[in-house]
Amino acid sequence: MSDDKALAPVEQREVEFYGDEVTAVLVDVAGRRQVFVPVRPICDFLGVSWTGQRRRINRDPVLSDMLTPVNVTFTGHEHGYEQTVAMMCLPLDYIAGFLFGLNADRVKREFRERVILYQRECYRVLSEAFQEGRLTSTPTLDELLQTDSPAVRAYKTALAIVDLARNQVLMEARLDDYGRRLETIEAQLSAPGRAITEEQASQLSQAIKAVALVLGKKSGRNEYGGVYGELYRKFGITGYKLLPARRFQEAMDWLGEWYKTITGRDIPF
Repeated sequence: MSDDKALAPVEQREVEFYGDEVTAVLVDVAGRRQVFVPVRPICDFLGVSWTGQRRRINRDPVLSDMLTPVNVTFTGHEHGYEQTVAMMCLPLDYIAGFLFGLNADRVKREFRERVILYQRECYRVLSEAFQEGRLTSTPTLDELLQTDSPAVRAYKTALAIVDLARNQVLMEARLDDYGRRLETIEAQLSAPGRAITEEQASQLSQAIKAVALVLGKKSGRNEYGGVYGELYRKFGITGYKLLPARRFQEAMDWLGEWYKTITGRDIPF
C-alpha cells in the first residue's frame, strides 16, 4: 500500500503518552475502519533517524506491505494555521512490531529508557484509548443516555443512589479526616521532588511548541521531538510533566532564551 494515493482520515486525534502527543487517525479502508499511526513522529520522540527506520521497514516483508500514506493535519497553536501532510503510517496492530524492531542498546543513551517504555506500553495505551471510543464510530455513553429506555432510567436511578451514598460517606468522614488530609497536602506541596502543576505543564508545553515552531520554519522539519528531547536531557527527565516544580522557572527561562536567540524577540507569552 505504500505507493498508493494518500488516504483521507475520517477522524484524527492526539493521545498523550508520557509527555508525547502521539497522533492517530481513523481511516476507512475498503469499508473497514482502521486506526493508523504516523511513524516519523515516533522516530523523533525516540531520537532515531526516520530515514534509517524507513529503510528497515522497507526490508521487512510484513511492515513494508502495511506502510501506508495518510493525510495528517498539523495545527500551529501559536498562529492558528493548519497544514495537511501525507505521512507514512502503520496500522495500530503493527506499531508494536515496528517498536520491537528497535534495539534500545543502539540508540543514544538519553533515549534508551524511552525506547523501552514505548516498547512496553505504547501499543497498550493507544489500543485502550481506541477501545474507549475515541477513534471509533461506537456511540458514546453520553449519547446512549439521551434515550429513555428502561435500562437508561434504571442506570440513572442507580447513579443517583450511589451519589447520595457517596455524599453521606464524605459528610460522616469529613470532620475526622480533614486534619489528616490537610497535613498530607501540606507535606506534598513542600516536598522537594514535587512535579509541576497542570497549569505549569501547560505553560511549559506552549513554550516548547513556540521554540519548535520557529525552529521548524528555519529547518523545514518537525522540530517538536527535538525540543522535547533537549528539555529531557537538560533536566534529566523522561516527560515534561515530570519536571520538578522547583526547576519550572529555570526551564521557562531556558526556553525563553532559546527562543530569543533564534528570533531576537522575547517569547510571546
